[in-house]
Amino acid sequence: MSYEPTVMRRALARLERRREERERRRYDLERELYTREPRLRELDAALRGTMADLARLATGGTPVAPDGPELAAIRARSEELQARRARLMAALGYGPDALDSTPACAQCGDTGWTAGGMCACLKGLCAQEQLRALTALLNLTDEQSFDRLRLDVYSDQPWQGQSRSPRENMRRVIQVCGGYARQFPDYPLKNLLLSGGTGLGKTFLSGCIAREVSQRGYSVVYDTAIRLFSAFETRRFTRDAGEERQARDDTRRYLGCDLLILDDLGSELTTPLSQSSLYEVVNSRLQSGRHTIISTNLSMDHIAQRYTPQLASRIGGLYQELTFYGDDLRLRQ
Repeated sequence: MSYEPTVMRRALARLERRREERERRRYDLERELYTREPRLRELDAALRGTMADLARLATGGTPVAPDGPELAAIRARSEELQARRARLMAALGYGPDALDSTPACAQCGDTGWTAGGMCACLKGLCAQEQLRALTALLNLTDEQSFDRLRLDVYSDQPWQGQSRSPRENMRRVIQVCGGYARQFPDYPLKNLLLSGGTGLGKTFLSGCIAREVSQRGYSVVYDTAIRLFSAFETRRFTRDAGEERQARDDTRRYLGCDLLILDDLGSELTTPLSQSSLYEVVNSRLQSGRHTIISTNLSMDHIAQRYTPQLASRIGGLYQELTFYGDDLRLRQ
C-alpha cells in the first residue's frame, strides 16, 4: 500500500499531535495531583529510586542472585511504595496507572509501525487524509455516493445504435462500478475503461469509486492525464533538483498506489513521450497486479487509432470498457 507523500506526512503529523496531546493531559493531571497530595510526588520519586538501585545492581559487575537478599530488599521496598501510592491514588479518585504514559495503540506504541509494516491506526489516519484530499480535488459532496445515484436523469427511450436505453445502460454501469468499489480489490475486474461523451457521469462515478475505496483503507490517486504526463516530462527533462524530486514522487505514486484513476485521457497532446509514459504506467500496473480506471471521451476504436498498438492492445484486452451514452446531463439542469 503506497500513499502519497503529502497524505503520509499529514497522517504522521496527526499521530504526533495525538501523542503530544495525551502527554499534555497526563502532565496536567500529574501537576494537579501533586498539588492536591504532595506525598504522591515523594512516593513517585522514591519509586524511581528503587529503579535506580536495580540498575546499579545490574551494572555493578558483581553477579546478583535472583533470590539474593539485595534484590529481595529492593523488591520489597518497591512493593511497599506501590501499595502506599495505590491507596493515595484511590483516595484522590484515580486508579494506580492514571499517570502512566500509556500509548493509545498497543500494537505499535503510537509509532504508526509494527514489525509487519504500517499499523492499522496509521492506515486509518492515512485513509482520512486521503479522502480529505480527494474531496478537495474532486469537490466531493455527501451527494456523491452510490446510494444517491439517480437513474431517472437518464432517458429511458431507445438510443440510436445501442441495444439498451441510456437508463438501462447506466443501471448496468452503476452495478459494475458499485461492485468494483465495494469489493475492492477482490472484484473480478481489475481495470475499467469509462468511455463516452462529456456530461454523462464518468467523473461523478469515478469520484464515487474513489470515495468508497479510500474509505476502505486503500491508497487512491486521482489525477488528469495532462498532469500525469507533465510529471513524467519533468522527471525526464528538468535540471532543477526540487522539481525532479517532486516529479519522481509523483510518478512513484502513479505506479505504486492501490488504485489509480486517470481522468480525461485524450485531452493531452500526443507525443512520443506521452505515449511511452502512458505505456509505462499501464504496463507497470498490469504487471504488478494493481488496479486502474481510465476515463476518456475516446472510444476503444479511437484509442487504437491514437496510441501505439502495444498500448491499445493492453487497454483493449485487459480493461473492461463501460460505455456512457445519452444526452449531456448538464444541459438538462
